[in-house]
Amino acid sequence: MFEITGTIKKIFDEQTFGSGFNKREFVLSVEAERFPQDIKFECVKDKTSLLAALNVGDKVKVFFDLRGREWKENYYVNLNAWKIEPAGGTSISSAPEDLTSKHSPRVNDVVDFGNDDVPF
Repeated sequence: MFEITGTIKKIFDEQTFGSGFNKREFVLSVEAERFPQDIKFECVKDKTSLLAALNVGDKVKVFFDLRGREWKENYYVNLNAWKIEPAGGTSISSAPEDLTSKHSPRVNDVVDFGNDDVPF
């Protein structure tokens, strides 16, 4: 589990794939040394609702997991956000959950993205 605090820079529209899998991505701008860093996160399945209460410019703390996978000899890393709270502290996340449910899909799980040739 990792966490980071920053400002919401962009919230993308939700994507739903032929298999029924859905995700929504957002960009967090984080102050780092000389230049801010823009970091893209994703919320999958029921966690896409976490972004409904957020707006560009909101300062938030994001709790996330690293997800990595190989596809056609290329390697991809995703930052899977599972809880978001205002930088002040009140939680925006859904009800508490156990460790196994917040980690879906797991690294070794097979997710059907339809017939796309795109790995994400």
